[in-house]
Order: sequence, then structure tokens, then C-alpha cells
Amino acid sequence: MSKLKFNSLINLKLTQESGQTSQAPWFCIDDDKGFSNYYELLFLNNLNNLDKLDNLDSDNLNNLPVLAKVSQNPNDLSCFELDYQLSDFECNDSYSDKEITAAVRDEISKIFNLDFDLENFYKNLIDEDDKLADSIDFCNGLRLFIARDKFECIISSICSANNSITRWTKSTSQIKSNWGFNREFILNNFSNNSNPGITKSFYGFPKLSELADKDLKSCGVGYREDYMKKSEDLLLNEIDIDEIDNMSYDEAFETISKLPGVGPKVADCILLYGYGFMEAFPSDVWIKRIVSYLYFDGKEISAKKTRDFGMEHFGENAGYAQLYLFHYARKSGLMDKLKK
Repeated sequence: MSKLKFNSLINLKLTQESGQTSQAPWFCIDDDKGFSNYYELLFLNNLNNLDKLDNLDSDNLNNLPVLAKVSQNPNDLSCFELDYQLSDFECNDSYSDKEITAAVRDEISKIFNLDFDLENFYKNLIDEDDKLADSIDFCNGLRLFIARDKFECIISSICSANNSITRWTKSTSQIKSNWGFNREFILNNFSNNSNPGITKSFYGFPKLSELADKDLKSCGVGYREDYMKKSEDLLLNEIDIDEIDNMSYDEAFETISKLPGVGPKVADCILLYGYGFMEAFPSDVWIKRIVSYLYFDGKEISAKKTRDFGMEHFGENAGYAQLYLFHYARKSGLMDKLKK
């Protein structure tokens, strides 16, 4: 296949590394041209002819595993390129290149929320609320980074509660490397590149039902192990993980909140980063301080009042507003000011 080009405003590096997501950043290599190249294993489930693929292991998600590579010139945030490859295990003549290419393109569009008009969001938000102008300038090109795997999103979101970004991403990655599906790829073995390159293994997250007998504490999740395993049991027996897509926000929030270890903030993180409910406004102590500083003259407000304010004030764009406010406050120095 030839490389695909996406003409969408996005800062891939910022989107990957802001930490406001439910997945670890993808594996990155900066090449000698200054391009940032990100690699990740995807599982395609929107193909029409999966039954024609002889080499699929039905016990491993019953999806086609492909390695996606997205590349961007850091000096041009208006576009990026996509390439992909199958591992030697899947390479045969029984699939349609056209169909797989379309499926990979659709998956990338979903993960990076490319259907969302970011430039229109900037214009409308500044017109309505100039208090966000600084955060928009600071975070130009930042997009929601939607989970590839909903179960991974739930487990990693539970792991993120009262935890640092570094620690929960490390724990999630360890769970994947210990018990997840894996494939080995040659990173430079893409179209128009015949160099042998680096060989690396990539992992998918274990399937729902595969963590019950695993020692998750060995991955650094601590007391959250009990929450994770009880949540897995509920998702197997009472809650349909895919049906949440078809719910209203309120119904989805109520459903996700039934999971052990999932309070309002974690529930909103799951709905925003796992399901794309953009009216969600995850509220923790830092968002509370930022909202208080900008909108309540620094007065003390509760997490619930913060969440209610964010959802009402920003409406269908609440999730994006929270994303920008938090990253701006965290990286611009405002957070240090608010600590005092």
C-alpha cells in the first residue's frame, strides 16, 4: 500500500504525551528528518471478510492485528501520514488490501478523534469564553486520544485513581506484556522502505475474562487489584461493555459507576477517553482549583459543583475544555501557582 495522508489539525506528540488519556503513549522513534514516528498494534474488527483469514487465532480477540505507524513533521501540524503492516504470521493472499486499508484509516480517525472540527471548536469557544484563549494557544493541535480497547480503558482508568501518570501507564504496559496477545514486527519494513530496521514485539491488552487468575499486584496496581477483578466479573456477567456505546450519557455514567473503584471522576474518564462521550467533564482536585481560579474568584468549590459547572458551561465540548484546561495548568506553570 502507499502511505495515507490525513489533512487534519493535530499535534501528534502532544496528543500522545499529554497524559490525559487511558492508554500509554505509542512507541516513538524520531528519524533523521526530524519526523516523529509512532507505532502501535491495532486489532481491526470492522472488516467484512475476517472469516477468510486462515491465520487468525480465534482465541485472541478474533480480530486482525496490524502494526500502524503514524508520522508527523513537528513543524507542520496540519497533517500527518499513516502506514501499516501485517506480521509474517498474518501475511497471505486471503485478505483485501483495499478493505484493510480502509479499516486502518477508520480506526486511526476514531483514535485521534479526527471527525471533530478542532479549528471550529477554537473559534466558537473563544467567542463564547475568552478565558480559554491562553490554553488554546498553549495546546494548539491537542486532540482527545481515544482508547483502542474499552476493557483496557476501564482497567487503566481504575489504575489511574490516586496514582501518577508514570505509574499507571507502567502498570498497564506490564499487564499487556505479561498476558496480552503479541506480535513481532520489523519497524522499518513499511512501504517504500526496504531497510531491515529494528525488530520489536507489540502487545494487545488481555481479553475480558483473562485477568481473574492473574497476579495483578505484581504489575504495581496495589489495592486496585480487587477493584479490577470485581469489575471484570461485572463486565462478564452483568454489564455489556459494548452496549454502553448506545446509551445516553446519563445512563452510561450510571452504568459505569457500578464498577468497583469507579467514582465520578474515573467514570467520566472512562466515558470520555474510552467511549468518546464529549460532554463528560472529569473533575479532580486540580480541575477544581483551575475552575475555581478562572470562574469563581478562587473560592472553594466541591468536585461535584466543578463537574456540574463544566458540563453546563461547556456543553457538548466539556471534555475538550477539560483536556485543554488541565494540560495548560499542568505545563504552563499555572498549577504551581494554584498549589500555593
